[in-house]
Amino acid sequence: MTKHIIVIGAGIIGASIAWHLTKAGARVTVVSASGAGGVATPNSFAWINASWGNPEVYFRLRIRAMAEWKRLAKDVAGLPLAWCGGLCFDLPPDRLEAYAAEHLSWGYGIERVGRERAAQIEPNLVDPPDFAVYVAEEGVAEPAATAKALLADAEQSGARVIIGVVDRLIPSDGKVTGVVVSGETVGADEVVVAAGTGTPAIAATAGIKLPLDTPPGLIVHSRPYKKLLNGLVHAERLHMRQTAEGRIVAGSDFAGSDPGENPEATARDLFAAMRAALHDADGLELDFHTVGYRPTPADGFPIIGRAEGVGGLYIAVMHSGITLAPAVGLFATREILEGERDGLLVPYGLERFS
Repeated sequence: MTKHIIVIGAGIIGASIAWHLTKAGARVTVVSASGAGGVATPNSFAWINASWGNPEVYFRLRIRAMAEWKRLAKDVAGLPLAWCGGLCFDLPPDRLEAYAAEHLSWGYGIERVGRERAAQIEPNLVDPPDFAVYVAEEGVAEPAATAKALLADAEQSGARVIIGVVDRLIPSDGKVTGVVVSGETVGADEVVVAAGTGTPAIAATAGIKLPLDTPPGLIVHSRPYKKLLNGLVHAERLHMRQTAEGRIVAGSDFAGSDPGENPEATARDLFAAMRAALHDADGLELDFHTVGYRPTPADGFPIIGRAEGVGGLYIAVMHSGITLAPAVGLFATREILEGERDGLLVPYGLERFS
């Protein structure tokens, strides 16, 4: 019997899960208040990486997700992906060296670079670093466009997208049997909640408590401009990249800047720092800034899996959505349809908070 799965959320995670479920033969209904692209996804820096600051077990999930992006790009024509490489000098030299040594031992493709090589990688940096690390295999996925492409392809394969507000989940005898969307009841065999910062409120309607923080992050976007950057640059308090259409996108780090009391002023200051960091940027103009709220579980790691004690409910919420999306879509689909939980997901169940 074909399972009917409702996926709540049309950001990068919801779109990937919906696409993978549809391709695996499920009947899928996507519910979103905001339409394709979601809420947090368009405000993302969009860096695909397995970079510093995480334990090896999480590195393994992220490196697998990077490989799954390559698989997904073959399966969905025209995904806006670029493996442009990342130059990082956002740590003191001793910590940068420790990061390089650790991740090299894990098999990450890190190159230690000096000033001359950094200037070759990014010729328009005003002040190239004396020491940096470069990872050629890092990349970006233009976030909203990628989510839209996945959902459009899923729709062509039979998925249905409903625009509406989820009022609540419908629990019955210890199992979620559907959702109420803008007053209308929609039944399902299983419900996936991948609604970013909206996930806790939806899960709460079935008695599930999710420990989620939602820190804000400000990102500035320039008007389209001639090519100044080849890839991702992670400088001290300035992370930046250039999109395919020529916009330079920047935050004080990849999660965005603290917007502060006056986000307009914060955006102007950040943009001025970006212009000052680049040669030939005199004509660069600020177009707009966004303030996104990052769906970040309390311990910083994803929550992916079924909720204990409640059948028919699968949760997928995380901050590293851009990197993890294709692996989460694949693994969630296998778990929902076949009952098979991938070993890489084992640390990320909700039960760790109980």
